[in-house]
Amino acid sequence: MNITRNTPSPLFRLLCLAMLTSAPVQADIAMRAAQAMARAGWTTADKLAKSRWSQRVAVLNGAGYARVDEKTATQLQDFNDTLLHDYRGDLGRLRAAADGDTDRALKKLRVFKGIGKVGAAIFLREAQAAWPEFYPFADKATLKAASALELGDDAGTLAQHVSQADFTRLVAALVRTQLNNDFDDVRAAARETGSR
Repeated sequence: MNITRNTPSPLFRLLCLAMLTSAPVQADIAMRAAQAMARAGWTTADKLAKSRWSQRVAVLNGAGYARVDEKTATQLQDFNDTLLHDYRGDLGRLRAAADGDTDRALKKLRVFKGIGKVGAAIFLREAQAAWPEFYPFADKATLKAASALELGDDAGTLAQHVSQADFTRLVAALVRTQLNNDFDDVRAAARETGSR
């Protein structure tokens, strides 16, 4: 999924991933569920609209997303209906409607069923690679990790450490560090690199 292409399919898949990862499941299970949806061919709003509830449940369950599979299968339909109705299946229209205002974009994302504050922040954190008007954006998980690693506690400070092109990679690395709680390994690697 190449977000930088800024086309409807990768952005749609990112929205699905944001919904799946913001639910009370492990991040690796949410990732497997998003990959399973792509394998099922549900890579756009139009394609997901052709799926049946029972198919969505089976795909989510098969990916290990079993505890909340039925609820999520319904949420997928609901948020997909909103995407088709409000934006004709193209999140680029949401981008245009937000007009570069981060708070407006987050608010518009939270309209989708199953996308709360965390899901909206996950989406925008990744989408800024294709939507540079929202740069620099960092969500709570990113900033918590950045603060623990003494890289700053706001997006502007964090952005000073890397180029704009590398910012989303840094943010993703910080989120992985937070999820895996491997701060000691990161600090050790930084010391080793610094001593060369």
